[in-house]
Amino acid sequence: MSMSILLPLLTTSVAAFVPQYSGSFGSSILFAGPEIELVSQPDKEFLDKKGVFGWGKWGCPPSKFPWSYSETESCYLLDGKVTVTPDDGRKPVTFGQGDFVTFPAGLSCTWDVQEAVEKHFMFY
Repeated sequence: MSMSILLPLLTTSVAAFVPQYSGSFGSSILFAGPEIELVSQPDKEFLDKKGVFGWGKWGCPPSKFPWSYSETESCYLLDGKVTVTPDDGRKPVTFGQGDFVTFPAGLSCTWDVQEAVEKHFMFY
């Protein structure tokens, strides 16, 4: 088969699988990344397997501040209550004492610390 015949066939085949959009994009965010992952009240075996109690510790008083993740972070809340709201339209997540949370690399968000936080954390 000659290239002049193959190229139009390939282009037509690929084009058939590209989704078509008609309408207004509005203010919707189309390409948000992975969601924040919340494991509510994991058991001791889960925490021991991850080595959580050997990770670093961090805390802060009630406050509200912007934060960006250049790396993925997992953390386990020892105390506190927080709502993290992504800047790009992903779902906000509220978590507290005893919860395990993973924030994906590349996430920009606002931390709203409603109750003073103390946590174990690990960046990777």
